[in-house]
Amino acid sequence: MRRSRVAVALGAIICVFFAIVPFISLHVDWVLPGTVNVVNSTGTLEVLALCFIFAGVALGYDVMFGFTGLLSLGPVMYFATGVYVFDIALTRWNWPLASALGLTFAVSLVLALVLGAIALRVSGIAFTMVTLAFAQAFYYLVEDNPHGLTGGDTGLALSTARLPAFMSGAVSNTRNLYWIAFGFLVLAYAVVWVVTESATGHVFVAIRENERRLEVLGVRPFGYKLASYTLSSLVATGGGVAYILLIGTAVPSAVASTTVTLSILVMVVLGGAGTRWGAVTGAILYVYLQQFLLKVAAQPSFATLPSFLRVPLSQPQFLLGALFVLFVLFVPGGVAGLVSRRRTPSLKQLVAGQRRKQ
Repeated sequence: MRRSRVAVALGAIICVFFAIVPFISLHVDWVLPGTVNVVNSTGTLEVLALCFIFAGVALGYDVMFGFTGLLSLGPVMYFATGVYVFDIALTRWNWPLASALGLTFAVSLVLALVLGAIALRVSGIAFTMVTLAFAQAFYYLVEDNPHGLTGGDTGLALSTARLPAFMSGAVSNTRNLYWIAFGFLVLAYAVVWVVTESATGHVFVAIRENERRLEVLGVRPFGYKLASYTLSSLVATGGGVAYILLIGTAVPSAVASTTVTLSILVMVVLGGAGTRWGAVTGAILYVYLQQFLLKVAAQPSFATLPSFLRVPLSQPQFLLGALFVLFVLFVPGGVAGLVSRRRTPSLKQLVAGQRRKQ
């Protein structure tokens, strides 16, 4: 109980801190990812907002992967659905904001229920391959620019004509978009927390641990797996909506490529699957480091480095991939697992404590 209260208090402090970041004009060298080394600069706020968006998406993915044990390579399809359906409704069809949001989540819900029901007819690697096939098909669909809706490789810029003034992509609204991204993360965390702490969440974990045992006990796992898949998909869709509001342009390679799914998987594994806060931490670290390394590579002094340092540092994905391999080999359970092991006393410590009591 005491640890739970400490966790809640720490979470509240972190939320308050990030909520007031746009008011902090502190100058910090070589820590911030933006071009200007000021905490509330436009560049820093945009990167932090991107961190929050992918933290929410990774959190939703963790429900399916970390809690339920379903390795899907298809969450990018629902992320891209949030981006493109919302963008098309506002830009091509000139729909109002509420209608565009309703359509976006309705399309995502139908896709998740239909495609999830198909994919979950198989399990294991077959399920993974089916979700990958769906994601690839969706990628080629948006890249093909059907009826001129998606813009193809050139992308589709978001029209702000039907958006409230505070949500437009103007530089002056970066603070508001930052709060929207942060609000998405807080809402996603609240929803995931409620679900995973409920009886349904316990069934998710039981499916991950031993699905056959549940069947023997008379529980049909299919409906629960579909619920997990659908929840993960809807959270990814919400992330897609927040993304297009922040970035303002939908490009297939950035929002629909399976590289995005692999990045989300890496985020969850780095942070610690099945821990909620671990997925959030892993995503924030991943995106933040990715943007920071791009800033390092753009420095004038970067060209003077030896080639054995300059070449790897100029490829953030290479360094993040290497970090992922190191975590898998030497830090199983990710950041959350590392913290858990530090909290849990070892056998030697238990024995020593027992001897002192005697």
